[in-house]
Amino acid sequence: MDKATVGIIGGSGLYEIEGVEVLEEIKMDTPWGLPSDSITIASIGGVRAAFLPRHGRGHFILPTEVNSRANIAALKMLGVHEIVAFSAVGSLKEEIHPRDFIIPSQIIDRTKDRPGSSFFGDGVVAHASFADPFCGRLRKLIEPFIAARGLRLHMDETLVCMEGPAFSTRAESRLYRSWGAGIINMSVLPEAKLAREAEICYAMVCMATDYDCWKTDHADVTVDMVVGNLNANSAHAKALIKEIVPALDGGEDCFCRSAMRYAVMTAPAKRNPETWAKIKTILPEL
Repeated sequence: MDKATVGIIGGSGLYEIEGVEVLEEIKMDTPWGLPSDSITIASIGGVRAAFLPRHGRGHFILPTEVNSRANIAALKMLGVHEIVAFSAVGSLKEEIHPRDFIIPSQIIDRTKDRPGSSFFGDGVVAHASFADPFCGRLRKLIEPFIAARGLRLHMDETLVCMEGPAFSTRAESRLYRSWGAGIINMSVLPEAKLAREAEICYAMVCMATDYDCWKTDHADVTVDMVVGNLNANSAHAKALIKEIVPALDGGEDCFCRSAMRYAVMTAPAKRNPETWAKIKTILPEL
């Protein structure tokens, strides 16, 4: 099995891209269980990319139920060093219109029931730096491709990750606006944290599907509204994947690629051997 260098995480339809050569479908297993679905390996501009549907093909996994540890571990075990994730989001600002694109720079965590949010624990303690939760190099690389397509693009927004699966109450939506947040989803955590722990560069391309329910002069968010706007953005997302993947450079000197070098706090003699063996499958150089 040849290695892939780029990971794409998103909706199940994003791997069905015209002109992309599908090389193989891989059913992975990891020390943390099974990922959301089989992984499609495709060639894009000569680059091997691994496509993983976050919620499974057919969207049958709740955000709370996604085994993000297995998803990130599977991609790392395949050789992935850079992940471009795609997500539908709600807008918390008037100027972020439905069908706009956003590359966020910060996250506010409002999840509360997401087990498996770290590769560490169970006898091995580590603390990853997460001040800047997205790879700055990757964000800058992606930006011009979106701008060049004439799409409305917003940078440096804060993304609220809520628990779900219900959408926000109006009071919650107004609270997030008061914090200065720009967009909201249910998907970025623990995915982004685990990518940092796995020393993978990670950025998220967000597509606004609606105004969150704070906007009372606009129809409240519904599944039909979200799906309709998401489908409208799908063609742009697929085109962007074909343009972005060949431009990625691996980020060999990026901070993300050595983020855990000094993060492990547990003395070698005190490390749980079973936990440490699992961690070494994705971080062999620790």
